[in-house]
Amino acid sequence: MAGSSTCVADAQKHSETCKLVPSASKWNSSEFDLDVSLPSPYSKSYDFELVISDKTHYKRFLYVSFALAFLVLSLGLVLRFLPHKNHHHRHSNNLTLAVNRALTFFDAQKSGSYPSNSPISFRGSSGLQDGNSSNIHVDLVGGFYDSGNNIKFTFPTAYTITLLSWSVIEYHRKFADIGELEHIKDIIKWGSDYLLKVSVPASAKSDSTVGSASNDTKNLVPNDINCWQRPEDMSYKRPVSVCNETASDLAGEIVAALSAASIVFKQDNGYSQGLVKTAEVIYEATEKADRNSRAVTYTTIDACGGEARKFYDSSGYKDELVWGATWLFFATGNHTYLDYATTNYAAAADNETVEDKGIFYWNNKITANAVLFTRLRFFRDLGFPYEKTLELSSNMTDQLMCSYLSDKYFNTTPGGLILLRPHNGGPLQFAATASFLSKLYNDYLTLLLRSGWNCTNDGFSLEMLQSFSTSQASLYLSTSMQINYILGDNPRKMSYMVGFGDRYPTRVHHRSASIPWDGQYHSCDEGNRWLNSQDQNPNILLGAVVAGPDRFDDFSDERDKPWFTEPSIASNAALVAALIAHHDPPRQSSASNSPTLGLDLMGIFEKVQFKS
Repeated sequence: MAGSSTCVADAQKHSETCKLVPSASKWNSSEFDLDVSLPSPYSKSYDFELVISDKTHYKRFLYVSFALAFLVLSLGLVLRFLPHKNHHHRHSNNLTLAVNRALTFFDAQKSGSYPSNSPISFRGSSGLQDGNSSNIHVDLVGGFYDSGNNIKFTFPTAYTITLLSWSVIEYHRKFADIGELEHIKDIIKWGSDYLLKVSVPASAKSDSTVGSASNDTKNLVPNDINCWQRPEDMSYKRPVSVCNETASDLAGEIVAALSAASIVFKQDNGYSQGLVKTAEVIYEATEKADRNSRAVTYTTIDACGGEARKFYDSSGYKDELVWGATWLFFATGNHTYLDYATTNYAAAADNETVEDKGIFYWNNKITANAVLFTRLRFFRDLGFPYEKTLELSSNMTDQLMCSYLSDKYFNTTPGGLILLRPHNGGPLQFAATASFLSKLYNDYLTLLLRSGWNCTNDGFSLEMLQSFSTSQASLYLSTSMQINYILGDNPRKMSYMVGFGDRYPTRVHHRSASIPWDGQYHSCDEGNRWLNSQDQNPNILLGAVVAGPDRFDDFSDERDKPWFTEPSIASNAALVAALIAHHDPPRQSSASNSPTLGLDLMGIFEKVQFKS
């Protein structure tokens, strides 16, 4: 069609004249007149004409208009192409650094033949005779020193490996994206290799402690507590505590660690299967002993751990057996282990102490197990006969999240740090695991496209859960971009991670960090000079998360006050898990429509099949 017919009414002649108006394709080549007419009651047309009385002012007006238009256009282009101060990107960069720092602490805690490629310059080989000088004469070289002392505790080591492995199983894509996957896998393998050494499957025995925890002040016999000495200089006896299958809590945690690590190393089939086989032998011996001695109440590390219980006094064993069976099920797909875990979960939960309710740490796995069972129910529901326990766990998880968000259950410091165990020291490790669990559960619900959940008397939204978990352990809240408590948003304006931020603890309770790395041997007496010194540590213990403040946000940066300044591998594992959970996921390709949040949703279920 070349054009369209348009009629224009002439108010004066009361007639209608029609002429051809060009179509859209002709607009650039056609000219036409436009008459603006007013309708009745006016009986005459009005012609509007633009009269320019001063061409100089008119030209000036045009110049100013064009200049303003050019200025606006230029400003828009500048804003479009100049680099933005992207807070979201800054958030990811800082979390990447925090994850790296937190992992580096484990490099500083390594015992045994020290790696030449370690990023820590003030450490060397140590503990090369561990096991040989004891009454059992086995190779116990390796593992991690637990904290600021030179003792190797198997129980918290196993817990640490389980938690680090869980974070990799869930978020290995994030670790890979920031270049830390091989780093954390090296740390896990260093720990799992040691757990294989301390486990003696033929008799289900394991070594709970290497080193002495005795504070012998009368005889002044040097040991790992009363001697302030670098591990490289140790020459005193390092006794070994030996446990059998009745140490069910220790055995259960070792089973969990080896099983979880086997999933991390599933690409290395030989190593992975070796971990699983050892875990199965330990589990079977321990579960059999548990069945044959239900009336025995001392089936914990207390019965054999000797001096270890002064530091890690387990309150029970049922949660560890359920925990170990759950991870062994994920590692093998064998429903026998899930049968045990689900059948005994309620009893384990009933055995939970009042002060441990809702807390995930080395001594209590009930809350974490509830999250794992909830994950199973959400994404790989196996139906009968597991519905009852999985539903119970799901309800417990919801109640747990509500308890984090309510002041009815837990108090906080004036600065906002949640106090999960207010009468015990080291609040940061508990806040970190709460942050990890809540962010992980937040991701589960997000992938299910749920906006929140209801509890008995309350409820929570994903925004509330995200805000809580972020405020405890990651750098910025998603909206207000507040710096978190652990890494600096606290009344003291101090990061509790060494080497992160502008202000952090400098007198950490740690032997290697406090004694100069000068190539000289330093005796116990010389070490005491450094213990009592007011000087800053000569070596920066990068990534170490100290015990933290008290319940009033007060903190004393003094080396001889370990309840403030001592780090531990368990605390750092908790923060690693929390930090990677909050890290931004890798960029998705434009072809991908479904969000993953950096979470490997189905990897943990690779061996899981429906019960036949």
